[in-house]
Amino acid sequence: MKRACGLDVHKDTIFCATYNGRKHGPVKEYLTLTSSIRAMGEDLLLEGVEEIAMESTGIYWIPIWNILEDVGLKLMLVNPYLIKQMPGRKSDVKDAQWIATLLYKGLLRSSMVPCKEIRELRTYSRKYVKLQQRQTAV
Repeated sequence: MKRACGLDVHKDTIFCATYNGRKHGPVKEYLTLTSSIRAMGEDLLLEGVEEIAMESTGIYWIPIWNILEDVGLKLMLVNPYLIKQMPGRKSDVKDAQWIATLLYKGLLRSSMVPCKEIRELRTYSRKYVKLQQRQTAV
């Protein structure tokens, strides 16, 4: 049976909800530490989760994306505006469950996230520009 996961990402915590088409699993709370994110990824693999969706909340989603991508999970980044338009949630737990439900039903549209190599090159490029700006300022 297909299982979907919704992540509600914050600065210090991640709320993780799974959905199998009939009912939601218990919502688990994880820290945003690397070890905790890896543990979440392993837990999701053990549960048989096939897809994960998360909101693009500031820059907080980036390390979570990178770690879960290395674990081997299929990820989807969603514009929060599209999720907020649908009524029904008022808490972090309900938000994570709502994301999982929308993903399971195919109602989410993924944002474009470049491949790992392009993201790495963009990081180097930004660092180079900042160093050039700093050198010019001096």
